[in-house]
This record gives sequence, structure tokens and C-alpha cells, in this order.
Amino acid sequence: MEISKKLFGTMPGGEKVFCWTLINEKGLAAKILDYGATVQSIIVPDKDGKPVDVVLGYDTLEEYIAGDCYIGATVGRFANRIKEGKFELNGEKYELCINNGQNHLHGGKTGFDRCLWSAEQIDEKVVFSRTSPDGEEGYPGNLEVKVTFSWEGDSLKIEYEAETDRDTILNLTNHSYFNLNGAGNGKVDEHLLKIEAERYTACDENCTPTGELAPVEGTAMDFRNPKTIGKDAYNDEPCVKPFGGYDANFVISGHPFAVATGDKTGITLTADTDQPGVQLYTANALTEQKGKDGKDYGFRSAFCLETQHFPDCINHPEWPSPILRKGEKFESVTTYTFM
Repeated sequence: MEISKKLFGTMPGGEKVFCWTLINEKGLAAKILDYGATVQSIIVPDKDGKPVDVVLGYDTLEEYIAGDCYIGATVGRFANRIKEGKFELNGEKYELCINNGQNHLHGGKTGFDRCLWSAEQIDEKVVFSRTSPDGEEGYPGNLEVKVTFSWEGDSLKIEYEAETDRDTILNLTNHSYFNLNGAGNGKVDEHLLKIEAERYTACDENCTPTGELAPVEGTAMDFRNPKTIGKDAYNDEPCVKPFGGYDANFVISGHPFAVATGDKTGITLTADTDQPGVQLYTANALTEQKGKDGKDYGFRSAFCLETQHFPDCINHPEWPSPILRKGEKFESVTTYTFM
């Protein structure tokens, strides 16, 4: 294992931002920024042994600061949506900012994706940490959070830890945009994808959960057998049409929970987690823009597998709870394995 860091840019306030590079014994490489604890690059070999960068990203800090699509970032304090930005905890009502239609999304206007994290190498891992102060973006409690990146064989392992001094809600994820044919190499419509899920959290036209855990059988949401991402993404079903494709949380029912394969490179991504759900997002709202090496990004040019608690779960007590109590420790692991 080889770990190094170099200066990536300077924040408007003068703080230095570093890029950490982790290379395993086979040469698989991941680059992580301490701005947003962001995955900037993952380089793996294709079927012919040629190195391919399989995640979208930018070459400069300024582009990350200007961006609004959470590309590669660690998302929190609460990933995904909270209906109307409202929730109740211990009898107290909270109102968060509305930054996505009628909903609160991905932690608010200044979520974890827009924060500069502390970072250090510990053995063969890089640990990113920060304190989210009580009241930040409207959330209760001083939250101590760590996100650790490492290679475990051919798996990029992401470990999440958090503790709070006051009961709060928590839903952490990584928002990497994958294109297994290479970042900027066209759409992912022909990628094969399998998801182990019998149900998904049905949503209204605002992508707000209705409370129904709907069966995938007979719908565009059925990925239990491998199919191309584009096969049903363009049809008229209410689970895809309002969103221009997939932007939905699946209820994980098997492990590993997903396998995807690039049609041109043959690169396979196998994903697993201990979280109850995964949001499949097919970059439906990604605006036309330039990414790393001047390549073109845009609509359906990537897909995300955001491991998480269910969206708006704090308002659905029958679902797995996102509440982190004072004195408890949140721990979770997600892995992305490349072959």
C-alpha cells in the first residue's frame, strides 16, 4: 500500500486543500480530497489491463466549490430528502432549509460536502474528521464524525463513525458518480446493473417518499436480474418519468447488494453495505459541463449507488431509524469492489 498527499488548491479563506492518493498492491488508485472528503478519482484496469478512471470529478478546487451536484462528496448530516425540511425529535420540532423543491436535501446549503475536513494517515488508511457544531444547518447536537478510506484487496472501503452530545439524526453517504467505461466516455445506458432488492420506497412527483414500500416486480425498478440501466429509464412509469430516470431508494434484500458492468471496458463494480437502503441515481439532473481532462459530463453520464437510511425516514417511524442518541456510536461500512 502506498499513500501520499499533495496540495490540490486553496480555499477562499486561505486554507490549504490536499489530495490524498491511496494505491494498493495491484496498482488500483483512489484520490480523496479533504474538501468534502471527496472521491476525486478511482483508477482501475479494464479487461485489457488499461487504467481507467471510473468516477466523475474535477481538476481544480474552484470547480468543486462552484459545483452543485455533490460529485464524489461525503454527504451529511442527513443524506437524501426530508419532507418539507421538518422533523420531530424528543418532542421538539425542527425546521431545516428547503433546498430541493419542497424538500431538504443532503444536509442543506452548507452540508458536509462543502466543508474542509481534517485528514491524517493512520497505518494504511486515511481518516477524515470534522465536528459539526450544534445547530449547524438546523441539526441538534455537536456531532463528531469520521470517514475512513482504505483499500482492502480490490475493494475501496469507506468506514463511517459518529458520536453526538445530544440526540440527533444522521444519514451519511458517499455521492460518487460512476462510469465504468471511464469518466466522460458517454452515457451509462448500456451498463448492466443488478440490484438485490424486492422493494423500493415509492415517491411522489417531488421525489418525496409516500410511505409505501412498493414491490419492484413488474416495474422499471426491477433489477433483480441484470439489465441495462437504460432499458426502462425512459418509459412512462411514475417511478422514473417525473425524474427523467432513476432517483430512487431500494430496500436492500441481499448481499452484495449490487453488481454493475461497463459494456465497453468490462470493468465490474460490486457494491456492499450494512445500511438498509441504496439510492440509485442516474445523473438525470447533471448539467452539461466539463470534467477532468476537459471531458464532457452531462445527462445520464454516470450512476450513483448511495448507501443510506431511507429518505425521510425520520418521519416514518416504521422504517429503520436514523436517530443517533447521546452516548451511542454510529458505525457503518460500504465497499466498492472492482474487477
